[in-house]
Amino acid sequence: MAKPFLVIVNPASGTVAKLRIIPHLYKKMTELGFDFDIAFTKGAGHARELAEQAAADGRYAVLACGGDGTVNEIASGLCGTDTILGIIPTGSGNGLARHLGIPVDINRSLKVIAADNVIAADYGTANDKPFFCTFGVGFDAAVSERCAREKRRGIIMYLRNTVSEYMKFCPEEYDIEVNGEIITDRAFLVVCCNASQYGNNAFIAPHASVTDGELDITIVHAGNFFTHAIAGIDILTGLIRNNTFVNTIRTSSARIIRKTPGAAHLDGDALSMDRVIDVKCHPGRLRIFAPTNETRFKPILTPTVLFFRDIVLSMARLLPIRLPARKK
Repeated sequence: MAKPFLVIVNPASGTVAKLRIIPHLYKKMTELGFDFDIAFTKGAGHARELAEQAAADGRYAVLACGGDGTVNEIASGLCGTDTILGIIPTGSGNGLARHLGIPVDINRSLKVIAADNVIAADYGTANDKPFFCTFGVGFDAAVSERCAREKRRGIIMYLRNTVSEYMKFCPEEYDIEVNGEIITDRAFLVVCCNASQYGNNAFIAPHASVTDGELDITIVHAGNFFTHAIAGIDILTGLIRNNTFVNTIRTSSARIIRKTPGAAHLDGDALSMDRVIDVKCHPGRLRIFAPTNETRFKPILTPTVLFFRDIVLSMARLLPIRLPARKK
């Protein structure tokens, strides 16, 4: 008997028109022999409700067709259950999928799921709110807050808002209680990382792992335009750990204390949080389909390969190559 799957589609996520890809998704899953139903989300929180019900019904797996926000909701509903999370990445960032090496392509991501290789992954919480890639306060949270007000998605919109926010952003002071120490710092941003990147191959913690039972906390110290620009380049090249204006701390839990409540982000989604934030790693509580081969991260080389891979994939979508039919 085929194992029962539920595909949860967020029609509003990312830059891909989901209603256009559903016929293709249905066709490929049928060809691969999946026993599945498809459900569409109707608003914030609905994906988590659907995932929780699927786990209660004994579904073998729930597939998230959307971006990191959709993955966050569905994964939140599956943590601690036997139901497996599968990711069909169609969002604008796709941070967790990219960290795991899941191709940002429907056909190839379905092949990962069909291979049925499952890992037990960690997740983090910030004041009991779950995250699976990153949780942050500071500049990136301010950018997320600004982006949340936009109707459009995509890298151009994100870059425009990043520049606009930078022109007025003021670093904050933090007390970070971690590994028996208290670190007092005026920081540009503080990011707690379960996975290695924000999304779009921006590596804020290149050596983070979702299976080591710990979080990587990246602190970018307050500096000037030059130091922040270098940090931005290092995030894109994977050299962030070599930057003298950046500290990385590995821990299973921490407390972040700031002067006032304010902006934060969970897997890229903006929200407001208290001035005291308790962060914790929960080891091995989420089952995820992942590729069997794990590629070791290499600064500069890995981001470059992934960058050109994305270009090729984008060109293939825009300019599908049709081979001439063979003569009979």
